[in-house]
Amino acid sequence: MEIEKALFDAHRARFAAIDRLLPDAAPPPVGGERVDAATAAGVQVTGVVQRQLHGPDDVTLLWSAADARQLFPFVGDTGTEGMDVLLRAWRTRMDAETPGEDSACVINWPSRDAEAIRAFLDHGLVPMSALAVRTGRRHDDPGAVGVTVRRARHEDFDTLLGLAVSTHDYIGQVATRYRPNAAELLAPALELALEKDRPLLWLAERDARIAAFAHGAWITSAPGSAEAELLPHGRWGYVNNVVTVPALRGSGLGRTLMAAVHEEFAAGGADGTYLYYNPTNPLSSVFWHRQGYRPLWTSWEVHPASALR
Repeated sequence: MEIEKALFDAHRARFAAIDRLLPDAAPPPVGGERVDAATAAGVQVTGVVQRQLHGPDDVTLLWSAADARQLFPFVGDTGTEGMDVLLRAWRTRMDAETPGEDSACVINWPSRDAEAIRAFLDHGLVPMSALAVRTGRRHDDPGAVGVTVRRARHEDFDTLLGLAVSTHDYIGQVATRYRPNAAELLAPALELALEKDRPLLWLAERDARIAAFAHGAWITSAPGSAEAELLPHGRWGYVNNVVTVPALRGSGLGRTLMAAVHEEFAAGGADGTYLYYNPTNPLSSVFWHRQGYRPLWTSWEVHPASALR
C-alpha cells in the first residue's frame, strides 16, 4: 500500500526525533486494509490493519492472541490528536466485526512517544510487551556466590522444559494468556537449541542443581531484513528466555547468569543485546532495567479486540 509522500516523510522525521536508536521508519506493510482519518485541521492520517489467525499448535500463541489485528499507523507529526482520530476510525471499523474472546487489537510503537501513549491509553490499549535493548560496554554485577554457569546438555532437557513451562504459567497471570499446551509449544525450540555443538543455553547451578537458565541467539540486522525494521544495523545478541526456579527468585541467580551471557555476547562482537519482556510483569519489568536494558518498542494491546474504545 502506498501513502502520501509528505505523510511518510513526516512519519520518518517523527521517529528520528523520538529516539536516536530507532532504525529508519519502515514503509507500509504489503497487504491489509487501509484506515483513513483526518484531524480537526484537515490533516490526513492513515494506517494499515493486518489480521493474523493462529491455530492451536502454533508457537505464536505463547505470546499472541489466536486472532490478532495489528494496526500500522502513519500519523506524521499530528501527535496525540492524529493517533486518536485514527484509533476512532479503527474502532468504527471494528463495529462491523465479531471477534471472539481469544482476540486482540495490537499496535507496535516506539516506546518513547509519550504523545501516542496518551491516545493508546484513552482507547483502552495497555503495554503488553516491550523490545528492550542494551548497548555499550558495562560492568555486570556477578550477583550470587556459590553459583556456577555452564552450557546446557541434552540430559538437561526435561528440567529446562519444566522451568520454561512454570515461567509461562506465571506470565499467564500478568501478561499473555495461559496456554494448557505450553509444554508442547515450548519443547521444539529447546530441542533444536540442544542439537547444536555449543547451544546458546546457559545454566546456573547451585549445590549441583539447576537453578536458572538463559536461552539466546545471534541475530543480524542488515539492510532489507525484518530485524532492520526494529533494530539498528549490526550483530546483536538476542536473549530469548531467562528462567529462575520460583523458590530462588531474588537471590542473585539471574544477575550471575546474565553476567556470563553478556560477557560471551560481547566477546563474540555483539553491537548490543536485546530481548522482549512484559511491562506488566512485576519481576521482569524491574530486573531488566537494572541489567541496563531500556525499551525501544512497546506492543500496545487490548483483549478481546472488541474492547477497543
